[in-house]
Amino acid sequence: MVKTASTMLSLGTELPELRLQTGEGTEVAGSDFCGQPLLVIFMCNHCPFVLHLRSELAAFGSEYGDRGLGIVAISSNDAIAYPQDGPLKMVDESRDAGYTFPYLFDETQEVAKSFRAACTPDFFLFDRQHHLVYRGQFDDSRPENGIPVSGADLRAACDAVLADEPVVEQQVPSIGCNIKWRVGNEPNYFDGQPAA
Repeated sequence: MVKTASTMLSLGTELPELRLQTGEGTEVAGSDFCGQPLLVIFMCNHCPFVLHLRSELAAFGSEYGDRGLGIVAISSNDAIAYPQDGPLKMVDESRDAGYTFPYLFDETQEVAKSFRAACTPDFFLFDRQHHLVYRGQFDDSRPENGIPVSGADLRAACDAVLADEPVVEQQVPSIGCNIKWRVGNEPNYFDGQPAA
């Protein structure tokens, strides 16, 4: 399992263009969340780092969705080389995991590039004006490190943004598997290991 870190997109960055479909064909756009804080999660079905926090992520999504946080998940993996991450399998995974947020497929991988997404999971939290206020880890837990999954880092950031309070600027990069880029479609910020 190769560990890849978030690129740590600059705080204050405006929400990149976002218009994708779920595996069922429902279109979701960033503009659907106008005036609402929005969490964008890059993830996939098979990554052990995502599977490690799967149940807590589902609980988080239900809790914070009910509190008014917009949440979307995106799979940008090459579904030809990794068919388990394709749209039909995403529908199954969303149901089986109990995700209450839309799970979108980035077939061209252009949305991942616009976010400078590098790993799964990779979290991007935008405030009500859709400026980036948090990018970093869910918490300190990793597969096999023995630390319970709590979502502490992301929860603290979401609590702050929902209360219209500042989010701490000292943020720890997320760690996970690299996004599975199509051959020849690798982003120019990715040279084998994005900068942490």
